[in-house]
Amino acid sequence: MTENMFSEQEPISSLFGKEELSPLWTGEPPSEVLSETETLKSVVITPWTLSDLELIGIGGFAPLTGFMGSADWNSVVENMRLSSGEVWPIPITLPAVKELALAVREGEQVALRGEDGRVYGTMTVDEVFQSDLRAEAARVYRTTEDKHPGVARLYGRSPYCLAGPIRLLRRKPALFPEFDLTPAQTKKEFLNRGWRTVVGFQTRNPVHRAHEYIQKSALETVDGLLLHPLVGETKAGDIPAAIRMESYQVLLKHYYPADRVLLATYPAAMRYAGPREAVLHALVRRNYGCTHFVVGRDHAGVGSYYGPYDAQDIFSNFANGELGIQPMFYENSFYCERCDGMASEKTCPHDPRYRHILSGTKVREMLRQGIRPSPRFTRPEVADVLMTGLAEKGLTGVPHR
Repeated sequence: MTENMFSEQEPISSLFGKEELSPLWTGEPPSEVLSETETLKSVVITPWTLSDLELIGIGGFAPLTGFMGSADWNSVVENMRLSSGEVWPIPITLPAVKELALAVREGEQVALRGEDGRVYGTMTVDEVFQSDLRAEAARVYRTTEDKHPGVARLYGRSPYCLAGPIRLLRRKPALFPEFDLTPAQTKKEFLNRGWRTVVGFQTRNPVHRAHEYIQKSALETVDGLLLHPLVGETKAGDIPAAIRMESYQVLLKHYYPADRVLLATYPAAMRYAGPREAVLHALVRRNYGCTHFVVGRDHAGVGSYYGPYDAQDIFSNFANGELGIQPMFYENSFYCERCDGMASEKTCPHDPRYRHILSGTKVREMLRQGIRPSPRFTRPEVADVLMTGLAEKGLTGVPHR
């Protein structure tokens, strides 16, 4: 069922506290530090860039300590590596309008200001450069079509970039404070629970029966599961984060052992970069303290831009142990009437007509039409949350009652 690249993996106890994983965030500074930023030139950053700033600051994007310069940008786009040689699959850059980019001097400090007008951090400018957005789209997203949501968002950015180390001064208000854990906090929690091995699971969708089957199969081989849903920006049509979070909680309450699962939020924006984003998701979960990471069918994909197992194949580009986390590869899972349970291509011998397979896209369409998913695909408690939540928000074809 799974194919694991590495025979050995460092336990969490040896990962926790490593210098390269230490965060750049120690809490909000005194008010006088924030007031000093008012005299600096301001770079207005989008929610996407604000998520990147926060993840750099809290250590989620280690080894990055700032926004990339031209050498790292070029190396990442072409080779999936920083100029230092360390694996990194997606450029993390700070776009700026042309007028500001041309006015900033090397060594100058700038304020990173959100669209709400608040200053969230500062950056010392090491370099100003112009990126090739079309080349980035072609190499990173494997398409230059602006119909791809990640490419469309990329094309909406300025090609002018500021590069340099950052200081995170404040975090954006957490959508779900109870589950808003930094990498240092998740690693500490794993240690407190005595977990030496932890599998991370990335999701931007509700957890359906197929996901549950994969998670529990992985959980058979490790001490704990980090269910780590992305709660930053997603594309139109995805299930809202608040509804998803409620569905995760009700699922864990009824179907998972409480002492073996930790639910925490991942504050990133979704890029829909398919294979490269799968590698990014693995590296991020390494930084959060996971020793293993699930890579499923069409991980981080959208539409038909990527093959169903491209996100697994990309890991063959890296040497054993190079990523610092062990990927676990799973086939597409489904409910089989003849098996009378969940199965996959590797375990089910029966004809496809007995298999209940629904994509996340098809389930979202069903929910918006007010059609209740089968209990063979979605747990009844999860279906209740999804249908009620979407109806309350007016996102289904039936009125809320």
